[in-house]
Amino acid sequence: MSEPKPDIVIYGSPVSPFVRKVAGVCIEKDVPYEIEGVNVFDPPEWFTAISPMKRIPVMRDRSIAEEGVDGTIADSSAICAYIERKHPSPSLYCGDAFAHGRALFLEEYVDTSLAMAGGLGIFRPIFFSVTAGKEPDVAKAKETWANTLPPIFATLDKALEGRTFCAEDSISIADISVTCVLMQIALVAEMPLGDYPALAAHYEMMAARPSIAGPYAKADRMIRKALPERFDLT
Repeated sequence: MSEPKPDIVIYGSPVSPFVRKVAGVCIEKDVPYEIEGVNVFDPPEWFTAISPMKRIPVMRDRSIAEEGVDGTIADSSAICAYIERKHPSPSLYCGDAFAHGRALFLEEYVDTSLAMAGGLGIFRPIFFSVTAGKEPDVAKAKETWANTLPPIFATLDKALEGRTFCAEDSISIADISVTCVLMQIALVAEMPLGDYPALAAHYEMMAARPSIAGPYAKADRMIRKALPERFDLT
């Protein structure tokens, strides 16, 4: 007799930092989930109906509906907030009001500023070029590492100075987001963070957590098939 499917299904790919972010929340909360692969560059018709922005991830809660638009939520931040509300313990959204706001800001900051810089400036010029049979645009990646990322890293380093976690004394959505987005760069390039000691310590600690390491390992195996070695951008 086969085991029942989990209620939560995440449409997307482990290569996406936002899919890994949702997976990390599920693992921290011990919420069963599965990932169903979707090629966002050539999505099936059913996916475009549930993803208004044509992006991954989209979550389905099968306890609400097993097909169609009902029971689906698009956008990783909205998905994670839904999972938090449905499975409130352990909380990943901070009990203190200011800490809660701080965590949400840092989540948004890395989901936009860092994801844009690292994704468009490093991951895509390297990995997308390789998968298209072209030479990786290492020059663009090096320029991004040297000029675009330092102020973002400095902001995160300052936010983490004197802290173990981003907001309170335990892991929050901010910690998961920061690390998942940083690790998108690590899929294709070395990640020397010695100039940002607080961020480096946080990164090392978080990268070792099963909620981060497990989904990342799946992405890494996929990337290494096309890109055996990471690039040194320094």
